[in-house]
Amino acid sequence: MPAVEGETPRVEPLLHHVHADGSTSLLLDEDHELVGLAWQAPHGELTAMVELTDPAPVRLREPVRGLLWITGFLQALDERGARAEALSVAVTRPDPRLLDVGHGATMLRLVPASLVLADAEGTCSLTPQEYTKAEPDPFCLMEDDWLRHLELSHRDVVDLLARHIPEQLQGGHVRPLGLDRLGLRLRVEAADGDHDVRLAFSKSVTTQHELSLELRRLVGCPFMASLHSD
Repeated sequence: MPAVEGETPRVEPLLHHVHADGSTSLLLDEDHELVGLAWQAPHGELTAMVELTDPAPVRLREPVRGLLWITGFLQALDERGARAEALSVAVTRPDPRLLDVGHGATMLRLVPASLVLADAEGTCSLTPQEYTKAEPDPFCLMEDDWLRHLELSHRDVVDLLARHIPEQLQGGHVRPLGLDRLGLRLRVEAADGDHDVRLAFSKSVTTQHELSLELRRLVGCPFMASLHSD
């Protein structure tokens, strides 16, 4: 869930949307304290941070697999600007809550100054320009369904993949965690804590056929292709 941090305690907006340039639209009750602070801030800008979580698509004892922090300036919008902001969100994410703008709710805009991405593999700082240039992973729309299918219907395949994890982590409960063009991530839930392991592909892949070949290589058997046709 997203949260906004500034001079007030953590806030859960009614709705949020991150645009391609890293700017973030935030829907709040029009009488919320943060709205008043944004209007009172010098030059109409209030320093704030939006925290976005990346939840794992399968049930894990630690469900968050990544975090994105967007720090920037929170801008108050007049009635016309708030409606325009709502329309800009509705173009890509229609939501009935946007109809409340001007009727008990209003929109704020966070203009990014810096971004930080963190997961078990490390932490990376990004400029808004770098974020804007980033391309979606080719498997981002299929990842969640595929990992859930792997977890629920192909535990035998997970066990075969688990042969690649380091010896010191053998014996833990292995779960599918992530999939991208560079490899597969597994979560090992062990007695001493959680450990994430990346199984790298031999090359970057962009199609489901290439993905199938790489997964069959990792599993070491030919029946892996059936995973995509079930």
